[in-house]
This record gives sequence, structure tokens and C-alpha cells, in this order.
Amino acid sequence: MNPRLANPWLLALLLLTALRLGAAALLPLTPDEAYYWVWGRNLQPGYLDHPPMVALWIAAGTALAGDGAFGIRLLGPIGLAFASLAVAGAGDALMPRLRPGRWAALLLNAMPLTNAGAVLMTPDTPLFVFWCLALWAVARLHASGRGWWWLAVGVLAGCALLSKYTAALFGAGLVLWLLVDPAARRWWRDWRLFAGGALAALVFLPVVAWNAGHGWASFAKQGGRAGAGDDVELRFLGELVGGQLALASPVLLVLCAGGAGLAALAWARRSDSAAGLLAALTLPAALLFVWQATGSRVQGNWPAVLYPAACIAAAAFTAMRWQRIGAAIGAGMTLIVFLQAGFAPLPLPRSLDITLARLGGWNALAREAEAARIREGASFIAAEEYGLAAELALHLPPGVTVIGISDRWDLFTLPEPALGQRGLMLRSLRRGEGPSLWPGAEPAGEIVRSRGGVEAERYRVFHVQTPAENQPSAVLPRPR
Repeated sequence: MNPRLANPWLLALLLLTALRLGAAALLPLTPDEAYYWVWGRNLQPGYLDHPPMVALWIAAGTALAGDGAFGIRLLGPIGLAFASLAVAGAGDALMPRLRPGRWAALLLNAMPLTNAGAVLMTPDTPLFVFWCLALWAVARLHASGRGWWWLAVGVLAGCALLSKYTAALFGAGLVLWLLVDPAARRWWRDWRLFAGGALAALVFLPVVAWNAGHGWASFAKQGGRAGAGDDVELRFLGELVGGQLALASPVLLVLCAGGAGLAALAWARRSDSAAGLLAALTLPAALLFVWQATGSRVQGNWPAVLYPAACIAAAAFTAMRWQRIGAAIGAGMTLIVFLQAGFAPLPLPRSLDITLARLGGWNALAREAEAARIREGASFIAAEEYGLAAELALHLPPGVTVIGISDRWDLFTLPEPALGQRGLMLRSLRRGEGPSLWPGAEPAGEIVRSRGGVEAERYRVFHVQTPAENQPSAVLPRPR
């Protein structure tokens, strides 16, 4: 056998990827994943919520493996395998004496957050992969001194930006390193640095063009999330810290924070340019998230992109004993989460079980909705919530028309509903009892989504009829 193929580290990565592919096929789809599947069936240069890379990944995966969970998620585990190789290569290239790359990749892959991102297909998945690949390209640039690597950095960073706007933090950290680090400043005199930046802009240009043609809708929506707000709300800061303790795992979070801090000290005291790069790609963005959390909510997945560089720093600058402990705890937490998501051995209520809230009972809900549709003689099923509408589109029997209702559907090129049709609309009671987006809706009962007898969500059913007084709506695609 080829010695490289017999490498235990590579074999472990292949096994982990196989396990993730199995989990991708087994676990139900979340509402966001179902919504992104709609994107994959209606490809555009941009969308209200994010750039289009996740739609491209889903379109490719479903073309290969069908419109089920496995096809939608196919490229996630495969992409994370390449991201792991990239982090390992980046660590060894930046610090050839210590060679922390494989341990950095191990720490990263032990985190519940990374494993969730490897299985669930969201914009964070391609963002994370291209971020790691861009980090690897910068590491090769630093190790080799060859300016042509800037072209690869530009393309990969552009692909990260084509995945999610958060990728701008990579460019900001890189510019900070180029400005502050004495050894890196020489690149400002090399035209290939600017060529790489031009390539990144060129890759991202379709998103700009789409926004320009749609009233800058996506930029306005995501730009509105930036900033800490007017009032200090320490509860959001507590949510941020608590979320990272759960998603990164406690010991690994401390190791990453400590490693990034020690990298910054090595940069300041010894002018260690490689350590400075790691610090520049973690600490400023981390401080930005902390600042934002003083006045508004920071979603737990947003800081995920900080961990590749932080894990390299942790593997290089912290004690091996604690790295082993942290990896074991993180892997154990990941296993517990996946077992609960797949098999629900613990009958936890929704408030204590995010897997129930996001994953549980969608097939059964679709069956009950279809039974209600047949019973009422309705010709379609509709939903105001985009995730609920997409879940129904994925799970209802073939031939049933599913209509999504909200302003966001105006930004798609999906067909409009036929006029004068009678249907049923589902609306989560968690949205309250306020007026419906569909005027004239008449209550017609309730449906409960549950898993193993534990309630996940309750929905009000309404009689509705098209058209809904010019309410923006669209007929959603159905599985092929």
C-alpha cells in the first residue's frame, strides 16, 4: 500500500468524512437548509439573505445525488475534508519548526460547531471551506515568498465572499497584517498583491450587480445587522460567550483564545510574522463580535471562521495535555448532539433541545398537512414562514402545489400562483396571533409537529384563496 494512503491521520480524516456523509443522509433537513434548496432550484447571482455559493453547492449536490438530504448536503462533508487538509498544511507552512498543522486540524474537527457545519448545508459551510483554503494559500505565500500565491488568495477569498459577507473579515485581517507586520509590508510594492485583490473583486462582482438591480436589498439587509445598537445589553454578550462554550466546547474555546493571545505576544515581542498573521485573522474580528454583542445579538455560528487560525495558534502555543483533553471533550459533546439529533434518546422539551426545534417531525407534519388538504378539498398548501414553506415543498407528496407568501419571494424568478384557487395555509403559533399576511384567512384548526411524542411546534391552519390582495407570493419547486 502507498505509505501516504496508509497515513493514520489521512485514514482518520477519510473515516470522519464517511461518518459525516452518513449523518448528512440520516438527519432531517432544517428549515434553513430547505430554504437554500429552493435557491438551488432557482439559481441567481444573489439573494436577499446571502450571496449564492450555497445555492451552487446544493445545485451540484442534488444533480449528483437527488433532492433528498444526502444530495443537498453532499458537498459539505467533502468540503470540510479539504478544509481540514488546508488547515493542516497552513499550520505546517507557517511554523515549520513546530509543525502544528495536524493537531490544529484535529482540534478544529473536534468542535461541535465544525461538525455541525460539515453536515448541515448553510452559507457558513462553503464560507468555512474557502476561508480555510484562503488561509492555506496565504501560508504558502508566506513560506515560499512567491508573490504568485496572491492570485490564489484572491480567487479563494473571492469565493469565500461569494459564500457570505462575513468573509470581508478575512480581507480586513489580511490588510491589518500587511500594514503592521514589517516583513509583510514588502508586498505593497508587488503588483501581484493588487492583482489578487482585483481577482477577489471580480469573483464577487455578480453579487454587486444583482444588488444593483434589486435596490441593494441584500446589502441593506445584512448591513443593518452590523453595529452594537444604542443601548448596552449585556445579555447578548452572555449569549455570545455561552454559545461559543457550547459550540466550540469549553476547553477548546479557552485554548483558542489563549493561543491567539500568545500568537499576538510572539508577534509583538519577536516580530514573528507567522504568529502575527494568525493573530490578525482572529483577534480583531473577535473584538468586533464582542463589541456588537454589547448591544445586539451575535448568532453563534458567526465566529466559526475565527477558529481555523485560532486552532493553529492553540496547537502551536498551548500545552499538548490540554489539547488532548479539549479534543476529547469536544468530540464527546459532538457525539451527544448527533445522537440526540438522529435518535432522540432523551425526551427533552423544545426549550432544552435545539435538535427538536430545528430537525424534529417534518415528515409527520407534511403528512398531517396533506390529510387536512384532502379533507378540506384544497388545491394547494401555503405558508408565510419561508423555512416552513420550503420544508412543505420538500416533504409533501408529488403534485401538491406549495405556495410561499412574503416579500422575499418577489426577489426570485419563481412562478406566481394561479388565480381563484382555494387552499390551506399553515402558520406557527410561535409567531403569535397577529393579522395574517394573507387577508381574509379563516381559521380551520391546528396541526402539531412533534418527535417521539414531544411537541416541537404548533401551527394554526387557515382557509385561504388566491390572489391574496397583491400579496407577494410564489409557487415553490418540488423534488424531481
